[in-house]
Amino acid sequence: MELKQRTLEREISCTGIGLHTGERVNLKIKPAPVNSGIKFIRKDIPKDPVIPVKPDNIFNTNRATDISNNGYKVQTIEHLMAALYGLGIDNAVIELDGPEVPAMDGSAVSFVFMIQQYGGIKVQNAYKKFLVIKKPFKIKDEDKVICVYPSNELNIDYTIDFDHPLLRNQKYKFNFSTVSFIKEISRARTFGFLNEVEELKKNGFAKGGSLDNAIVLDKFRVINPEGLRFKDECVRHKILDFIGDLAIIGKPVIGYFVIEKSGHSLNHIMLKKLIKSRSYWKILSPKEKSSLKGIRFPAFGLDPIPA
Repeated sequence: MELKQRTLEREISCTGIGLHTGERVNLKIKPAPVNSGIKFIRKDIPKDPVIPVKPDNIFNTNRATDISNNGYKVQTIEHLMAALYGLGIDNAVIELDGPEVPAMDGSAVSFVFMIQQYGGIKVQNAYKKFLVIKKPFKIKDEDKVICVYPSNELNIDYTIDFDHPLLRNQKYKFNFSTVSFIKEISRARTFGFLNEVEELKKNGFAKGGSLDNAIVLDKFRVINPEGLRFKDECVRHKILDFIGDLAIIGKPVIGYFVIEKSGHSLNHIMLKKLIKSRSYWKILSPKEKSSLKGIRFPAFGLDPIPA
């Protein structure tokens, strides 16, 4: 099986509300050439400024992942980025007529469905490049920890521990592939606490939040009438967020991540420090097939995609 780059077959579009800004926005995802990566374009601003997705363009990680370039920004990109990463899409142009990616239902599943059913996936005539972890790397902030170890695939072992009866010491171990991402992670919604909602809105967050795009918990239970999609949906959503943040590297990552209580801020501190620490990783290309011996190729958007 050839480890080639991927883009969309055709343009797709949707309309939705930004989770934090509450603004209505139209979004288009378009095919892009090989080696161009993922780029956002703000169509509501004169001269259509481009905001490439890369670690140096991260400017805010409070409650979401936001990127900027030359003063132009796009907010809350992580769920869409996770969908693209999960489907193995390397190159795409994303156009917005507002400041924030639509929240949809608070997960990545709407983007996955759109791409699968309407966009299609095109295999391109250039090889993927992989960022492979060579030796253990660790970063810590008080009780928040991210460790990554060498592996022959992408694994994520995540633990959350909130002061809530439903979210104490919740764990999930995820072995990444396109199929497992769609089935286990893509449907997991963002979550928040009822007693924080008013304060968040006063501080400019969650203006578009509702029971239609987030799990909301009171002191003892989930207040959404339909309940949870998985009993451990919240830790699965943290994995979704982490995959979306990891996608900002711009290459499929091969390593075993063990994470405790992290969020966007520590995720991005880790990404930036890891990228600068060249001794901990190497870039491999399938052009040198012997160098990829033992790596589980189907993990990165190359296995069959379920309908």
